[in-house]
Amino acid sequence: MEHKSLKRGSAKISSAARAHHPGAPPGGGGAWGEALGRSRGGPTTKIHLAAEGHYRPLSLLITPGQRADCTRFEPVMGKICVPRAGFGRPRRAPDGVSVDEAYSKGKIRAHLRKRGIRHVIPEKKDQKAARLRRGSGGGRPPGFSTDRCKGRDTVERAIGKLEQFRAVATRYDIRGRIHLGTITAVALLVWLRS
Repeated sequence: MEHKSLKRGSAKISSAARAHHPGAPPGGGGAWGEALGRSRGGPTTKIHLAAEGHYRPLSLLITPGQRADCTRFEPVMGKICVPRAGFGRPRRAPDGVSVDEAYSKGKIRAHLRKRGIRHVIPEKKDQKAARLRRGSGGGRPPGFSTDRCKGRDTVERAIGKLEQFRAVATRYDIRGRIHLGTITAVALLVWLRS
């Protein structure tokens, strides 16, 4: 079934969950293989997801907690797959994307332009200063719409819905694939309840 809310835009962001077990489990690729990262507070896992306009997840990935958000942008966008009503291939790209400053990278903007996806990405202050310093060689500022930018909290709210479940908010699963399965099951519950 095609969802009109996908046309309202989607956003992508991440959230970190504290893992409640000592260190990396034996075997299975160590901490990286189990999506456990080191932080000052102990092992953490980060959830990267894309959400539609009604705060429901479209695709998700998990990585170790110290991993940068922008590195998982393309894989998360590539996993979006929304079936159409009736016949036809599933929809793989939203009409628009709203994200925060962490994704203000030329590579991400080029990826979205190549796929024909409109985007609202605020420019970082240091990037703006560097562009202005170069003068006419710095290029035009990226397009920005304050009205479309208001939808950036979509993923924050989607993650809030997922983290209402204790198993997602505090990771007790030792294996990364089990934790990803738990998050996926919770995401299905969120879709079924809305």
